[in-house]
Amino acid sequence: MSELFGTLSDGTSVHRWTLERAGVRVRVLTYGGIVQSVEVPDRDGRTANVVLGFAGLDGYLAHPEPYFGALVGRYANRIGNARFPLDGLTYALEPNDGPHSLHGGDQGFDKRVWSARQVEHGVRLTRVSPHGEEGFPGRLEVSATYTLDEPGALRISYEAVTDEPTVVNLTSHSYFNLAGSGHAGGQELRIAASRFTPVDPDLIPTGELRDVTGSRFDFRTARKVGSGYDHNFVLDKGVTEAPAEVAELHDPASGRLLTIATTEPGIQVYTADHLSDPFEPCDGIALETQHFPDSPNRPQFPSAQLRPGAVYRSETVYGFGVRD
Repeated sequence: MSELFGTLSDGTSVHRWTLERAGVRVRVLTYGGIVQSVEVPDRDGRTANVVLGFAGLDGYLAHPEPYFGALVGRYANRIGNARFPLDGLTYALEPNDGPHSLHGGDQGFDKRVWSARQVEHGVRLTRVSPHGEEGFPGRLEVSATYTLDEPGALRISYEAVTDEPTVVNLTSHSYFNLAGSGHAGGQELRIAASRFTPVDPDLIPTGELRDVTGSRFDFRTARKVGSGYDHNFVLDKGVTEAPAEVAELHDPASGRLLTIATTEPGIQVYTADHLSDPFEPCDGIALETQHFPDSPNRPQFPSAQLRPGAVYRSETVYGFGVRD
């Protein structure tokens, strides 16, 4: 089901799609592919929205930088110095994070209006990113399909094809707070990751894959998240054809449980320490499944290259439940 959600200054209409199944309700916007809300019950059957967002389009337009719930690309996360080599050429991107490129540039996928059509139990968003958009090479045809599986799990499936060699890394930038409000740092996180990618002061990976043992980055056993994280975790499973479970977030107070399964080799944990009005720092936790930041400049990282004739595929499943 879709409805008009708002209108941009150029007259472009933005629609909201509502998906409902198995007691879960998800709302998705054609603006930025934004997951506006995810409503799920707690252990006592009380329903709350567990992702951060705004009630109206104006909120998203006025506060673009947190990327609340957005589909980010062409390249999620950072590319150092807003440039990368490919096939003997160096491509210069539009810097929007100091000298670096973040989440596809100033006018990335999160600020585009996507075409939408209904699919079984969901909605499929599509757009064409022209050659040279934000500096990226190749005409990229992209789709993101949001569906609710029978148990009420939100499945996001991405596909893309290109007519020239390029790089692609797509993710959903939802901030989760399983309590429905308040500070999220006391919620418990588990990640199947024995290593992480250390970063420099600009949050660009150094290239090292460091063991988490004995450090604050060891979430192999569930513990409170706390704050101070904006780091990529190297998932033990690596790249997989089908989604494999890699992370779990639990709110002891409400009993709500989030599980994440993905085909991706990494997950960025961002504790939202820099959120500002109308939200507070650490009001949500972003768990962004992805290829590693700055992979186009790091040949030792899993490749994010896409070539003509190949199909980029990525899938992440967010499962919701309760635990006593």
